[in-house]
Amino acid sequence: MAMKKIVIIEPDDEIREAYREKLSAEKFEVHTASHGRDGLDLIWREEPDCVLLEGLLPNIDGFEVVRRIRDKASTMHIPVVMVTELGHEDDKACARHLGVQEYCVKGEHTEEDVVEKIKQLCSPA
Repeated sequence: MAMKKIVIIEPDDEIREAYREKLSAEKFEVHTASHGRDGLDLIWREEPDCVLLEGLLPNIDGFEVVRRIRDKASTMHIPVVMVTELGHEDDKACARHLGVQEYCVKGEHTEEDVVEKIKQLCSPA
């Protein structure tokens, strides 16, 4: 069985590396970017099984990244997990409207919780 592929878009080096390590340990093929533009390039090139991203990103924010993923036929089906400091209900509603499958506010969810959500999203139904 082929490894599941994930793209992580996270501007914080420590957080990005922590998720890379945890998901690699779970046998994911991990690709990372620190900002939206590079992240989108990775998504379009790799067509991952899941995307993990921060809402607050340099140059193209996480919400716009999700809009662009959903606008392209080859990527519109990809599950998205947003892990962000944006805890306001309007942000959560916007993410749901865009089709974000899991919205996790940093500090309310552990990295392990997020990895479990990703594993569930990538498991066959």
